Amino acid sequence: MKPIPLTAETEAIARRVIWFEPPAEALADPIRFMAYAMASATHEDMKALRRHVSDQDLREALAHAPPGIIDPRSWAYWNSKMGRYPTPPEPVRKFR
Repeated sequence: MKPIPLTAETEAIARRVIWFEPPAEALADPIRFMAYAMASATHEDMKALRRHVSDQDLREALAHAPPGIIDPRSWAYWNSKMGRYPTPPEPVRKFR
């Protein structure tokens, strides 16, 4: 997935979506960032992010989403929006 640029707009979104770390750090891992965005960004936030993120990027973020970030309802919604039907199983944590 291509990087998401740090702009005033993406910084503000990052502060809301991943409030517990600096925006530059949050945006450094675009797959993880988009997983958090798919779970908790507003419609307006997603409209802004979609200027930087393609459908293919969203599919990649879903395919490689870290476990435990996207809630089941958001998982079903975004997979449906991206044409991944039936919805694949949610990512699971693996303990070694």
